[in-house]
Amino acid sequence: MTPREKLEQREEQYLSPYAAKSAHSRGRAQKEEQCEIRTDFQRDRDRIIHSKAFRRLKHKTQVFLSPAGDHYRTRLTHTLDVAQIARTISRALDLNEDLTEAIALGHDLGHTPFGHAGERTLDHLCPEGFRHNEQSLRVVNVLERKGGLNLTQEVRDGILCHTGDKMPQTLEGKIVRFADKIAYINHDIDDAVRGGVMREEDIPEEYSKILGYGHSKRINSLIRSIIRASENRPDITMEPEVFEAMMGLRRYMFDNVYLNDYAKSEEKKSFNVISSLFTLYSENPELIPESVREISCSEDNMIVVRDTIAGMTDRYALSLFDKYFVPKSWRG
Repeated sequence: MTPREKLEQREEQYLSPYAAKSAHSRGRAQKEEQCEIRTDFQRDRDRIIHSKAFRRLKHKTQVFLSPAGDHYRTRLTHTLDVAQIARTISRALDLNEDLTEAIALGHDLGHTPFGHAGERTLDHLCPEGFRHNEQSLRVVNVLERKGGLNLTQEVRDGILCHTGDKMPQTLEGKIVRFADKIAYINHDIDDAVRGGVMREEDIPEEYSKILGYGHSKRINSLIRSIIRASENRPDITMEPEVFEAMMGLRRYMFDNVYLNDYAKSEEKKSFNVISSLFTLYSENPELIPESVREISCSEDNMIVVRDTIAGMTDRYALSLFDKYFVPKSWRG
């Protein structure tokens, strides 16, 4: 038996009957010879980690635009937080940890510069709208390299359905959907406290008495609730009281952090940067890098412009804005 076959056999023996098994994957869009060492889901995880889109996440905003400090989260550290939380839950429930990790690592590959402010800007500018989960799927299907990453159906489904109305087809995908919320709610509180936007004591008592006081206690409470509610069941859920507290805390963060006066003032600046670049590339498509135009494979110039801007890091977008829109001193 090859190492891969041993791993597949181990999955059959030890994973939950509700787990997605590598040997029974619904497969890839283009058939490939299987790896002797890694399962299909492990290969997907590795392809995502080695992608350019994954590396760019380290310079994309999570919540705070261009924070003055090294300890604020970026889109990359958010992704790692989600993967860690999702793997912990998946392992405890005897589900497929490799599939869970692959979905978690790929779920935000299509996110824009400047976080959700950038996403809202592209949604406003693009005739067909913009949703980062759909763009993440487009990244792995089309944009990352010619022909895409050719990931398995289970990983692509989990990436697409980690947010929005459509639920993932696997329990591992549903875990990532929960883990994403657990991660961003709690690490955004941590960043907001560090940035002086709020204090830990500002969190309403009605949520703290259920979830706990402090970063690690809240995360632990949420993870344990999912495990208790989902053990030996064909679904991933959370105890109702804990779920309501989590969603209440999420609403509190929207009202007091994500959409407060300071955040809105910075959002206007990011809107100006992205909308200016969108107009620039729409009117001057020759400025779009040839590599992007070739791989986008679309006759619709708006789609190529969208792909170009969505793939930018914060600092690259700012450097282009400075290059094309900020007056320079004349040197005679």
